[in-house]
Order: sequence, then C-alpha cells, then structure tokens
Amino acid sequence: MGRVVTKSKAAEEAPAIESSLTVDEQIFEQVRLAVHCAEEKKAEDITVLRLVELTEFTDFFIICTGNSSRQVQAIADEVTDKLKKIKVRPLHTEGYQSGEWILIDYGAFVVHIFVEQARKFYDLERLWRDAERVTL
Repeated sequence: MGRVVTKSKAAEEAPAIESSLTVDEQIFEQVRLAVHCAEEKKAEDITVLRLVELTEFTDFFIICTGNSSRQVQAIADEVTDKLKKIKVRPLHTEGYQSGEWILIDYGAFVVHIFVEQARKFYDLERLWRDAERVTL
C-alpha cells in the first residue's frame, strides 16, 4: 500500500513533500497539488472544504465537476498520477468505472469528482455547510 501523510504516521515516516514542512503543511501541499491537477484537466467549480473542526475521518474535501464521465476519469487519473510521483497513494477509490462520482480517499483529504448532475444531487457543500471554505 502507498504512503499517505497523516498526523499519526508523521513521526514514523519520512514526509512526502519536504522534510522542513510540518505534517499539516505537508497535507495542505498535497491538497494544493490535487487542486492543481484538477485545474490542469479543466475541472470546474473547484471547492476545498476544511473539515478539521467537524469530523475526525478527514481534514479536507476537494470537490470539483467534470463535463463528462471521460473528463471526470481524466481528472481522477491526473490527481492519482501526480500524487503517486511524490509517493502519496490513495487508501481507497470508488466510482471510477461509472465516472459519475469518483471518490479518492487519501486519509487526510478526500477528492470528490462529479459530473454536474451528480454533484447537484448529492450537494456535499450543503451537507457540509458548516465547513470552512479554503481559498488557494
């Protein structure tokens, strides 16, 4: 299984991005990279929610939209490929085959890539409306 920088593993493992960064900074840099990858593949309406104060299962949600199943898959491929290059691998991925909603779980953050109709239906921003929106 690949490495994911989490707060609990930070003391045991070498950091994934740079040793001078704190664990929280490393996670934020990974989130930044995932957002950059989504932008590179023309994802729309990219939203980053900070969930640290609301839940213990993850620190951030990255939510974005693709115009088609193929684009959603291309966004997911770009995110996973670029993060693998810095030795960060997902714990779990769901929905890749259908391409309507792909969830990529990195532990400290989760990437949600939707087609527009699915994003409106599930409306994660409404469900997590108390989360802080992060501007990158």
